Amino acid sequence: QVCQGCVVLVLTWQGTNPRLRSILLNSHTDVVPVFEEHWTYPPFEAVKDSQGNIYARGAQDMKCVSIQYLEAIRRLKAEGKSFPRTIHLTFVPDEEMGGHKGMEMFVQRPEFRALNVGFALDEGLASPSDTFSVFYGEKSPWWVKVKCVGSPGHGSRFISNTAAEKLHKVINSFLTFRESEKQRLKSDSSLTLGDVTSLNLTMLEGGVSFNVVPSEMAAGFDIRIPPTMDLKAFEEQVAAWCRGAGDGVTYEFIQKCMDQHVTSTEESDPWWKAFSGVCRDMKLQIKLEIFPAATDSRYIRAVRHPAIGFSPMNRTPVLLHDHNEFLNEQVFLRGIDIYARLLSALASVPPLPAEA
Repeated sequence: QVCQGCVVLVLTWQGTNPRLRSILLNSHTDVVPVFEEHWTYPPFEAVKDSQGNIYARGAQDMKCVSIQYLEAIRRLKAEGKSFPRTIHLTFVPDEEMGGHKGMEMFVQRPEFRALNVGFALDEGLASPSDTFSVFYGEKSPWWVKVKCVGSPGHGSRFISNTAAEKLHKVINSFLTFRESEKQRLKSDSSLTLGDVTSLNLTMLEGGVSFNVVPSEMAAGFDIRIPPTMDLKAFEEQVAAWCRGAGDGVTYEFIQKCMDQHVTSTEESDPWWKAFSGVCRDMKLQIKLEIFPAATDSRYIRAVRHPAIGFSPMNRTPVLLHDHNEFLNEQVFLRGIDIYARLLSALASVPPLPAEA
């Protein structure tokens, strides 16, 4: 229990050489809410249609991966396999709310350190094409609240220095930057959403009555920043936008992730060599990307453990958090085959120099 009511479940398959660093397979147990009126089938009954599509909240995010881990291990154990490295499965809460009462706290605890993690797998995304998406890093999520204080008064007058005028300037500055990043992504086919900074106005606050000019208004922005961005320079830009809107404009961070660690995808890296080798052997087309949102992998990387985000779901529309989330049974079953091969390779990585 990392905090009141938030429990982490750990399952362990002991390796033949427990002194070696382990393989961590992470899943989150929570899902986002549903709007049942928009679903074709009841979202918590896992209905399979005539095409083999399994409709359920969590079918992609991420109950499929959790069960693929378990079924792959069940298969390997039934075949009498054993491997030098221990494999741990963790099932954590709160990921959909930011992981602050889940993995963020868990990685700081002695129970996590006792797992002796060497390499971790966590969730990725579906891919509509034949290619599988493999994520080696993540954007830094920033939630910024900008507050503007100005002169109040009667709604019939042209009052100077109002909070609304200042907020208008702030929003214009933020959304002008948003448009420039949107156009940069659109104009360069080599870029993915993970390579640019996404920014959205997600909240507006202020006002008490139609005929009262408010003395205070605020806006909330959800910003996701790639590892290639200088975070200090970007915060200076945020501060400049606020200064440019006038006096009485301040900002605060509701969330501010500063970690920019990425996992090596060099063939000289033994973990990546094992992962990519299986993909080649199984003729899986993979595309390396920065994850466009945020997962628990960022907390694992922050404590200096390599982590790859991977959900073996190709030829599948991206429907996480969407209505009618589904996964086809053949894609799901193929994922078990893939994980059985990946776990065999990763848990057999020879001792590293630091482990000798």
